[in-house]
Amino acid sequence: MIQSKSCSLVGCSACCRFTAKDKHDNNMNRQRVRKNVDDFTGPRERSDLGFITFDLSADIKPIFDWNVKQLFLYLSAEYATKSNALNQVVLWDKIVLRGESTKLNLRDMKSKYFFFDDGNGLRANKNITLTLSWNVVPNAGILPLVMGSGHMSVPFPESYETTKSY
Repeated sequence: MIQSKSCSLVGCSACCRFTAKDKHDNNMNRQRVRKNVDDFTGPRERSDLGFITFDLSADIKPIFDWNVKQLFLYLSAEYATKSNALNQVVLWDKIVLRGESTKLNLRDMKSKYFFFDDGNGLRANKNITLTLSWNVVPNAGILPLVMGSGHMSVPFPESYETTKSY
């Protein structure tokens, strides 16, 4: 079920939910901030830098069975641009060990990693899709990758924004 402000992610009997603030939110600058900054890793061109603030609520206890040592959770963004049909960026991650609290209730989380585009593909992009996925690290056996069964699309603003701090 996808709504304008939230999406339920269900996988491996675990219900996970995250919300990104709507574009009409009063704290717009805290939710999606984009800048056009110098990219010193490439041919000296400017690239878009984006930030996303999100909420994540999840009970991951059903994932922990006898063979699960730890979970590696990560939130990724997928989007298309003129130069690349598919862009994938990991924005946030967390390791949950067996025995730790399996109820996550995270509020106003900032992206942990830089959200760089290799050009100007974030500005006015209306379909940046957020997906919560996880890797199970077993006590024995293969390392399965599980992706949540839902996702959420977040539009980015049409103009660049500047803030004093993030």
